[in-house]
Amino acid sequence: MGNSTYQLIEDCEASNKTLYKLYAAIMIMIFILALPLNASVLHLFIFKLKFWKSNSNNIFLFNLVLADILLLFCLPIKAHNFIKGERRSENDTVCKAMLFMLFLNRGASIAFLTVTSIDRYFNVVHPGRKNLLKALKKSPQISILIWLFLLPLTVPTMLKTFECCNSHKTSNDDTLIKDVVDSLREVVFFTQIVIPFVILVYCTVRIVNRLRKKTVGDRTKLKRAVFLVTCVMVVFSFCFLPCALARMVLLIIRVQNASEATQDRAAVAFDGLMVLSYMDCLLDPLVYCFCSTKFKALYLSNYFPFLVKDPQSPLTSTTGNTTHPMRTDVL
Repeated sequence: MGNSTYQLIEDCEASNKTLYKLYAAIMIMIFILALPLNASVLHLFIFKLKFWKSNSNNIFLFNLVLADILLLFCLPIKAHNFIKGERRSENDTVCKAMLFMLFLNRGASIAFLTVTSIDRYFNVVHPGRKNLLKALKKSPQISILIWLFLLPLTVPTMLKTFECCNSHKTSNDDTLIKDVVDSLREVVFFTQIVIPFVILVYCTVRIVNRLRKKTVGDRTKLKRAVFLVTCVMVVFSFCFLPCALARMVLLIIRVQNASEATQDRAAVAFDGLMVLSYMDCLLDPLVYCFCSTKFKALYLSNYFPFLVKDPQSPLTSTTGNTTHPMRTDVL
C-alpha cells in the first residue's frame, strides 16, 4: 500500500475521511446539546445565584462554565475541518488560535474540577481547619490566579505550529530548539492531567474513608460529598485519561519511528479520544447538581418546572430547618 493512503501527519490530511466525518457529527451533536445547557447554567449563576456574592464554591463552578463555553467556540471550526478531511485548519493563525483555546479549556476545566474537589475535601475531612482556599473562595482572587497561571502554560502551543501532534518528528531538520519546545509542550500536556488526577484520587479516598468512619451525626452531607468527588472522578476518567494514554502511545510510536500504518492508526485513535474529551461540557452539569442543592432546585424550577412536584421543598434546608430557604451550598 502506498504512502499516500496513510495519514500524513505533516500535512494533516485525514486518511479515513468517513471516520473523521463521524467525529465531526459527534462534535456537532455535542455542540447542539451543550450550547443551550451551558447558556442556561450561565444564566442561573449570574442572574439567580449571583455567584460573586456567595460564600460557597459557586465561583469555581462559574469559571468551569466559562471553560466549557471556551470549548464550544472551537467545536464548529474543528468539525468543519474534519468534514473537509483535515485534522486542523490550513490557516496557520486559526490553527494556533484553536490549539491555544483547546489547551486553555482543558487546563481550566481540570483546574476548577480539582479545586472544587479540594474545597470539598477540606470541608469534610478538616472542617474546622483554616486554609487559604476557604478564605480565597469568597473572592474572585483564586479564580483569577488560576487563569493567569494557565496562560503561560498554554503559550508553548503558540511557539511553533503544533501540527497534528507532530511532536518529536524524526527528520533531518530536527533542531535542539524544536526538541525543547516539543518536550515542553508534552510536559505541560501530561502534567495538567496526571497531577490533578493524583490529587482527585487522594481527595476521593479520604472523603470515602471519612464517610465510613462516621457512625453518628448527619451523614447526608458526607454522602453528597462522596457523590460530588465520585462524579468529578468519573468526568475526569472518562474525558481526560483516555486521550492522555492515547497521546503517550502516539509519542512512543513516533519516537520509535514505527511504520506509517501504525502511526496512522495511533493518530486516528488519538483524534477520536480527543473528541471524546469534549464531552466534559456535557458532563460538568452533574458536578453542579451534586455540589449545590440550590442549583439543582433552581435549574429544575426554571427550565423543567413540570418535574418539580413541590416548588418550595428543594429550596429548604436539607436538615429540615425551613428558616433558611436560600441556602446555596451543601456543606
